[in-house]
Amino acid sequence: MRTSNLLKSFAKAGICSAVVMSTITMGFFAQKAHAATPETIDLISTGKEYIGTPYRFGAPAGITYAFDCSSFTQFLYKGLDVNLPRTSAAQAYAGKKVAKGSLSMGDLVFFNTNGKSISHVAIYAGNNKIIHSSSSQGVTVSSLGSGYWAKRYVTARRVLN
Repeated sequence: MRTSNLLKSFAKAGICSAVVMSTITMGFFAQKAHAATPETIDLISTGKEYIGTPYRFGAPAGITYAFDCSSFTQFLYKGLDVNLPRTSAAQAYAGKKVAKGSLSMGDLVFFNTNGKSISHVAIYAGNNKIIHSSSSQGVTVSSLGSGYWAKRYVTARRVLN
């Protein structure tokens, strides 16, 4: 009998813990994705106008004949009067941190492509897609869930309200 009562107590405690943890993860502290806004739809639409634009490492800010990843994001957000730092590592401190499961169109998404630190930035385009300037393809749309990007994902930031 004592063993049975002890097991029931542990079971009740486990259920309570599970309920509390679910509430924390799904409720109070979970960030919600925002619906696409005219501003973010325009941001992605403008970005798509540059698909195929060549990649150039260290491309100067403001040029549109070539981009590296961070000059591309910096250029697009400047059109919305949002000033971003020049590098992907510095951009990773802009705005508010966003959980991967709460990404909204227009969020910045960061990756470790050099094996050391954040070295690539993209813009979340909705539907598990990112738009970015890739060193192999220039400006392109890729799947965030593809093996390459999924393995290298680090964090995301929301710079638009």
